[in-house]
Amino acid sequence: MNIYISGISGTGMGSLALMAKTAGFEVSGSDLAKGAIYDELVKAGIDVKIGEQDGEFLKEKMEDGVDWFAYTSALPEGHAELKIAREAGIKCTKRDDLTAFLVEKLGLKMVAVAGTHGKTTTTAMIIWAALKLGLPVSYIVGTTLGFAPSGAYHKGDKYFVYEADEYDRNFLKYHPWLAVIPAISYDHPDIYPTREDYLAAFEKFKSQSESVIENVKGRIVLNDGKEGVYKEKDFDLAGEARRIDAALAGNAVMNIQFEEYREKGMIVDYNKMLLIDTINEFPGVGRRFERIADGVYTDYAHHPEEIEATIGVAQDEAKRLGKKGVVVIYEPHQNTRQHKVRDGYREAFVGVDKIFWLPTYLTREDPNLEVLSSEELASGLVNEDIVELAEPSRGLGIRIKEYLEQGYLVVLMTAGPADGWLREKFGE
Repeated sequence: MNIYISGISGTGMGSLALMAKTAGFEVSGSDLAKGAIYDELVKAGIDVKIGEQDGEFLKEKMEDGVDWFAYTSALPEGHAELKIAREAGIKCTKRDDLTAFLVEKLGLKMVAVAGTHGKTTTTAMIIWAALKLGLPVSYIVGTTLGFAPSGAYHKGDKYFVYEADEYDRNFLKYHPWLAVIPAISYDHPDIYPTREDYLAAFEKFKSQSESVIENVKGRIVLNDGKEGVYKEKDFDLAGEARRIDAALAGNAVMNIQFEEYREKGMIVDYNKMLLIDTINEFPGVGRRFERIADGVYTDYAHHPEEIEATIGVAQDEAKRLGKKGVVVIYEPHQNTRQHKVRDGYREAFVGVDKIFWLPTYLTREDPNLEVLSSEELASGLVNEDIVELAEPSRGLGIRIKEYLEQGYLVVLMTAGPADGWLREKFGE
């Protein structure tokens, strides 16, 4: 089967392309610019066209036959490649249908990690521990990993660890062997008009899953109501949120280990401390409290609960490093989201010493909604007095450098372009 992927070099689609290629399918695709997975795609022998997606490369591939056209959710309906593929009668789907197909085709047991936040770190922790323990696991995670490719499949693998995104109701395409849920709090109002809609989608996801491990107010709960074997207090990673993610990962990997014992008819000789020690050595992932220079970190947090969790990690790390305190640079993401979450900011930044508030990164917006200003968003904070409105600029770079020289830890929280600015200014 020949698979063509439009938007192939990002972390999500690129990892799927790598899995399909390793599984024996012919894979090619295009992208406007080189994404995080581009080099891995080229190394795997996948034919990738970078630049204008006018359809010419797709037509060239269609001469040899294209059976499936998979595309990223960011692709507009009028995109040239999508129009050509549909007119040619090629099967066209977003990535989730292709992912579900590959899981079923390869006979894999899916471990799907879903949630408003924490899913990337939890997924990566499961991957890290499973690989270290030699378990037959394939995976896809939506970021770059310093210890392995972003996606991998080897013949003989039995399990598939996947970061299942709730955006566009993508995760409802799956019926996991094991679902892992780090946190649920209302998000994506452009897809889920109300909190009830959002929660109902997660309930449906859980009902489609054979087993569930979930974080309920800091307790790791299994779907039979029992508490998980691994708990937050077992781990010594920085930040309560990260320790909870570690406990979720520990219970997930334990399930894989026990399934392996069961299938092989082995007597369980379980080493709980080995898994704890392994997860405590977790090196982190890209954009999740990622260190880019001494005292400078970047994180994907853009929701009030994510912000609180990241500040907890930053405070623990600042103490460990002997820093004076924590400075936050915050770039809100999507005006539509801000109208729903603005009240949640009130106490989200408690515990930091300074906040530089950037303009909202606008994407997938409702044109009928008034764009909330930085001043409006920051005005409800209980510590509003430490907020300074700013832009990614030379002036902000100078201010950040001053705080670093005074001994503060600086963390940027963004799902937008400010990450590139920080790396350019401070990256080693």
